[in-house]
Amino acid sequence: MTLITRRSILIAGSAAAGALLVPVGSASAAPASPGGRLTVGSGETYTPAMTTRLSALTVAEGGVIAAPDGHSVTLTVDGTETGQLLTGTGATATLIRPGTYRGDVVLTVALANDVTYQTLTFPFRQALYVAAGGVDRDRSVLAAVRGGRLTDSAARAVAITSTGECFDGVYVRGAAYTLDRPVISLTGNGRSDFAGYGAAVVGAGSSTTLVVDGARIGNQGVVRTGVVADAGANVVVKNSTIRCRNGVLPADYRATVETPYMESVPWMLGLDGNVRATNLIGAGSRATYLGSTVFSETWGALSVEGGSGLRLTAIDSHFGNTGAYGYGTYAIGDATVRVLGSRVDVGSYATIIAGPAAVVHYGDSTRSAVAALDTELELGLTEAELARIPVRRTEVNSGHFGFMFFGAGTLTLDGGTVVTSERATFLNKGQQTAITVDGSRGARLHPKDGVILQMIELDDPGPVNVDGKMMNTGVYTEPTGDPAKDTTFDVTAVHTGDGAATFSSIALRGDFYNGMRKGKNMVLTFEDATIEGVVSATVARHRVSRIDAATFYELGIVTNTAGPAVNNGVVVRLNAGSAWTVTGTSYLTALTLAEDAALRAPRGKALTLTVDGIVTKPVPGMTYTGALTLTVA
Repeated sequence: MTLITRRSILIAGSAAAGALLVPVGSASAAPASPGGRLTVGSGETYTPAMTTRLSALTVAEGGVIAAPDGHSVTLTVDGTETGQLLTGTGATATLIRPGTYRGDVVLTVALANDVTYQTLTFPFRQALYVAAGGVDRDRSVLAAVRGGRLTDSAARAVAITSTGECFDGVYVRGAAYTLDRPVISLTGNGRSDFAGYGAAVVGAGSSTTLVVDGARIGNQGVVRTGVVADAGANVVVKNSTIRCRNGVLPADYRATVETPYMESVPWMLGLDGNVRATNLIGAGSRATYLGSTVFSETWGALSVEGGSGLRLTAIDSHFGNTGAYGYGTYAIGDATVRVLGSRVDVGSYATIIAGPAAVVHYGDSTRSAVAALDTELELGLTEAELARIPVRRTEVNSGHFGFMFFGAGTLTLDGGTVVTSERATFLNKGQQTAITVDGSRGARLHPKDGVILQMIELDDPGPVNVDGKMMNTGVYTEPTGDPAKDTTFDVTAVHTGDGAATFSSIALRGDFYNGMRKGKNMVLTFEDATIEGVVSATVARHRVSRIDAATFYELGIVTNTAGPAVNNGVVVRLNAGSAWTVTGTSYLTALTLAEDAALRAPRGKALTLTVDGIVTKPVPGMTYTGALTLTVA
């Protein structure tokens, strides 16, 4: 095991500093004084040949400090990275801004760490670079690593601070490494959380196992992410606190969905903000959060973005948003997202499911479930660590909706999971779904607006091509008029692409509405469950007829007027042990009653079923199809 000290790379003393600064081109300037002072005048460019220590540095307006070819240069003052800014909005390179810097001033010359994401290459600079052989001093800015102890296998109790832009704390590629009790604070904008450019911690590469234990990470800035797992890495975060606050977008930034240039959340998700606390990207990457607290101000706490075979897990953790809008987790592609024994406090959604084959599970942190994940995800937990993880339920508290389907996916809620939301528990924007809620161990749903499941058309207006780039300038306009009947779509049948949900061993109080205009049925199956509410086709209308970036918060919020199905069938199956108390007029297209199922009105009222306009007595064991209307009087 090799001990690495920060001083080992501060090669140049103040007396020799002038000799280590090499002019480029025709520019010239006075060398550093014997006291280690350097001035780079306007129009002058200096390239330090190696890492250089000074007592003072002045960079005039128009003066440039450049890195040698194949290298980067980073300024630190008293151990804090500072002074570096992006050369422009959407740019990837940084330069040291004009000003005078005094104290322990170090210009660190490090080997380049160029990371390519799609069409752009980002010139990473990082306090600590770890490769297969351990700490790579040639690529690290060790002047920005304060205190603690560094070895080739672990960093213990180190502190990293940045007030410049696009500086990373720790970058690990192709190594097994542990960050024990690091304190990382990055203030100022990053550039891309799809690449991790400007993140506190990045683990990248299929041979990377990065354990972050007892970390305190506090960032503020545009896409100044806390933790990024990329390119097959296995990142395990334990007993840590990660908090990220929004920054200020450049005045000329234009919101886009093109990921190499994206620096703010697409408002079409019903969100705002410009920093995610974490991100999981690439192919086969894994990120697990145990006993940790993870919060973004808005946008998202635990994000999954692109790639394939991604696995995001939270166990015994507390995560969400400190602001009014944001999500807890995001599930896109074929990602698997699991939340066990955790508390989720979010502005907008516990999870956005963006499909097309995402799998999401919220449940209890049982001994068997945690042990299975320890094996599957190669978490490396000791017996003592496993024993310390409490067995507890998951609790969700949302300021808007519970779960939003923006794409197809599978969602399972079980154990003692409790979901409390201001609006609908499940918001399905026209997607194929497989929702399962198992209440046999206490799972409960508490939508404060009384809607358990709301289906509506996708109200995302989509981006607009502006000068060859896809920009977030679209406008959603509410459709007018009645939908035209699609005679080829069977509203009484079950289709693969329908919005399906199964509820078992649970007592439900709330309504279910299918407000689709195009052909998609709502298919509800109840097993040993009781339901008290309205289940119906509906005409769903937004509160406003036009929604743009300024009114993003109106997305998904609709009023319902129950009415006969057009292309929005409602198929209800009351299986064994189930009972439905109909509280208001409900329009269905198919109803199946098990032999012991009950269909009833509230106490003191009478229930009437009509099938294609004919009053029909509901009989257990029968299936009814057509235009079904249930009324109470």
